Amino acid sequence: MIIYNVTVKVEAGIADAWLEWLLNEHIPDIMATECFSDYKVVRLLEVDDTEGPTYAIQYHADSKALYNHYIIKHAADMRQKSFDKWGERFIAFRSVMQIVK
Repeated sequence: MIIYNVTVKVEAGIADAWLEWLLNEHIPDIMATECFSDYKVVRLLEVDDTEGPTYAIQYHADSKALYNHYIIKHAADMRQKSFDKWGERFIAFRSVMQIVK
């Protein structure tokens, strides 16, 4: 199992609207690619939220091949949609992990 983790720091002024968009539009679009079998959305605690909250979205892929397919075929479009909607009002970084146990 592969976890594609996207950690996002969101400006306070858009935080509520961004979270609604994430849950109701962005994640359904990503899950519709059929590259991931599950996902989790978590909010980071014990971090400085002065400028806005930080979330981690963890998408679970059953294989590295499915993850690679997402990156090659879909990732650029999904990232562009995010920038088209929110501009520079968020910062995101990504990491890929493999579940060991």
